Amino acid sequence: MSDFSVTFLTRKGCHLCDEARPVLARSIRRLGVAVNEVDIDTDDRLTAEYGLRIPVVLDPEGRVLAEGVIDDTRALRRVLRGAFGL
Repeated sequence: MSDFSVTFLTRKGCHLCDEARPVLARSIRRLGVAVNEVDIDTDDRLTAEYGLRIPVVLDPEGRVLAEGVIDDTRALRRVLRGAFGL
């Protein structure tokens, strides 16, 4: 298991989430970062806070690293490296 992890907030039927998922997978592949995918519709608080913002990538402290259209692997990798000091 990785020492570094992000939370990927999604929901069923979210086309932006479907497009962001492989971008996130490519971005973390070499960084040793694990992904915990969470469907926001399983938690009323998450739905209220992130309902219109998904997909969202959070660091372990809950800070937003990326949200909305996530389509640039290199840009996301830079954000992840900065967040984890890699």
